[in-house]
Amino acid sequence: MENQYCRVGTTTPMTSGRKAIALLEYQYQNFVEKASNIEYNDTQLGEFFEQKAQKIKKVLESLV
Repeated sequence: MENQYCRVGTTTPMTSGRKAIALLEYQYQNFVEKASNIEYNDTQLGEFFEQKAQKIKKVLESLV
C-alpha cells in the first residue's frame, strides 16, 4: 500500500499572465459587491470584505 498525503489546507499556485489578472479582477469585484451589500453594512464581515478587496487591488496594481 502506498502512502497518501492529505491536501487539506494546501494552496494552489495561481496561473500567470492574463488568467491571473482576470481571476484577481473577478475576486476584487466579488468582494466589493459583498462589502457594499446592505446585509453586511456596518458589520465586521463587511469590513473583512473591504480589507480583502483592498489587498487584491494592491496586487492588481503591482501586476499592471
